[in-house]
Amino acid sequence: METDNLTKQAEEVEALSSIYCEDWITESEASRSYCIRIEENKNEVKLYVTMPEGYPGQAPPKYELSAPWMDRKAKEQMHNALDEVYLEYIGEAVVFQWVEKIREILQKYKPQETEKKEVKPAAIESLDLTLLDINCPDITHGEVIVDRKSSFQGHAAEVHSLEDVNAVLAKLRQNKKILHATHNMYAYRIERKTAKGVSMLQDCDDDGETHAGGRMLHLLQILDTKNALVVVSRWYGGIQLGPDRFRHINNATRQVLIQAGLLKK
Repeated sequence: METDNLTKQAEEVEALSSIYCEDWITESEASRSYCIRIEENKNEVKLYVTMPEGYPGQAPPKYELSAPWMDRKAKEQMHNALDEVYLEYIGEAVVFQWVEKIREILQKYKPQETEKKEVKPAAIESLDLTLLDINCPDITHGEVIVDRKSSFQGHAAEVHSLEDVNAVLAKLRQNKKILHATHNMYAYRIERKTAKGVSMLQDCDDDGETHAGGRMLHLLQILDTKNALVVVSRWYGGIQLGPDRFRHINNATRQVLIQAGLLKK
């Protein structure tokens, strides 16, 4: 049965790579991990898929969605839609159906909806944070990295829900120094285990530092970090750092994950 599953996987991968061409990326042949880029109306979603040995006959594929422009409610709806598709095709190859379902959902969005899309929770901005007694996970604050008068500091917390994410972000903004940082970039990944399988809820925010949030999220993916939120605060010192700023952001991210005990060995 295992050989039969692997044969079906190989056939599915060959068909998908032919269908999606340059939008199909093999992340790792050893772990059978792949990425499919789906774009409709200038809206882009990346679907990351890993095929376990039992897929498709006995187990579902593991998947993650990356769509930083999409709000959390819409992303939850997309997760639910993919779970429903799997149940409809249970025991069969399902990745093509997933990609087309995502494409169908994206067709409902207008291109201008992605312009200046605010990813951070809107409710946080309208609250008087100094009056809040926020119950949130423990937050670890990393060491400060200083380069040419700019300072970078990472903050990390273990999170298991969007409520945890919102609570940590709100708690950090109670600190006036963090609140008035030039940028507060963040990324998170939350593993969801249900009877239907395993999926990953993930998102990021640049907070004005273009591509920073996406790089942080990519680092979390590479490190296979789960159930973690990382925020990196940057205080601009008046001297442009060029690409070095991304190195400091990555170092601050990794350092605080280690300090918080959230980095897998």
